[in-house]
Amino acid sequence: MQIRQFATILIMLLSAINCYAEDTSTKKERNFIKDGNEKYESGNYSDAEVLYKKALEQNGMSDIANFNKASALMKQSGNTPADSPNNPLFVADSIFNALSQSSNNTQIKESSYYNLGNIAFDKQDYQKSISMYKHALRINPNNDDARDNLRLAQLKLKEQQNNKDKNKDKNKDQDKQDNKDKQQNKDNQENQDKSKDNKQNEQKDEKNQDKQPQSPQQNQDKQQQQQGQGISDANAEKILKTMENEENATRRKVNMKKAKEAERNANRRQTTNQW
Repeated sequence: MQIRQFATILIMLLSAINCYAEDTSTKKERNFIKDGNEKYESGNYSDAEVLYKKALEQNGMSDIANFNKASALMKQSGNTPADSPNNPLFVADSIFNALSQSSNNTQIKESSYYNLGNIAFDKQDYQKSISMYKHALRINPNNDDARDNLRLAQLKLKEQQNNKDKNKDKNKDQDKQDNKDKQQNKDNQENQDKSKDNKQNEQKDEKNQDKQPQSPQQNQDKQQQQQGQGISDANAEKILKTMENEENATRRKVNMKKAKEAERNANRRQTTNQW
């Protein structure tokens, strides 16, 4: 990928200037770096790392060995998540950061900033990657790889910010909907409580009406209503008795009338006979 290309090129350049290393370097150190570079170029990054470590055992202050070691670690990160504590990028990041601050070799400082930008880019920390690429370009304005990666990081940062804004708006809309749902649930609960209170009040009124004193006629009407509009046996017997008494009284009146009529007729016959 574009953001990894410059580290490989830099390894080759450092290999070419091995013979001009510091006076503190030893022949063993230079040989270990040279053998490490060969392993690196063949894609055997773990063996290259081992050889760079051996060079550092000969000279722990070797910026070249440190830089190449960090570059080999970058290549070994593979598909390991960028935020994993087991990712070799954590060690590489620490080495590049130290070299960017302390190395007297401008080429190593420039390349360390560049690779710090690459690591930050892999972590999607585009703001930091932009800053690192800019540092590399201040040292070497002709670093086209740093310039291209800077543009890419700026585009990625803008895209990231747009996505955050969209998610923020989406969260606001969701909060509004949640608040609306909560208010609706609250209103529904209040309506249910009011309905329940009204029902309880109606039941209380019915109970109070049942407790009020009632007249005999009301009790009789209530009793008849409870019996489905029918007439009780006692009332039926009472009605029949009343009808029977009325019928007997009528019969007595008729009999008395007949008796009086017969008596008048008898008196007429007696009078007639006397004549």
